[in-house]
Amino acid sequence: MNNQTRELLQECSSGCKMAIRSIDQITEYAKEESLELILNRYRKEHENLMEEIIRLLATDGITPDEPGTMATAMAWTNIELKMLVDADSHQIAKVMMDGCNMGIQSASEYKNKYTEASDESISIANRLIGIEERFMEELRGYM
Repeated sequence: MNNQTRELLQECSSGCKMAIRSIDQITEYAKEESLELILNRYRKEHENLMEEIIRLLATDGITPDEPGTMATAMAWTNIELKMLVDADSHQIAKVMMDGCNMGIQSASEYKNKYTEASDESISIANRLIGIEERFMEELRGYM
């Protein structure tokens, strides 16, 4: 596995972990069953992609890195502050859509940066982007 492939997979791993943690954090505020079902479905999609990333990295003896401490703390604080102000379905959708947008930007940036990454790792980045785009689309119904 070349270095760019490894780096792209690590970035996708971080994106999946951040999404899973954010979904876990915000699900406790969801009051509408339909919204909770959407959150749980996309959590599972991120988990499934994460499992594939772990498997690919393991073939090279690599354990996925944890997302940066600062990014994790800022994401957690952002969610908690916004939920303190207003924890309705509209606000939950808005917060999660912001996270999806950041995930799309990040995955796209790294996919374009690591041009020598394997086709498989680029496919994973594209799948992560697709998950985030579909998640945003479903959340629009709560705006």
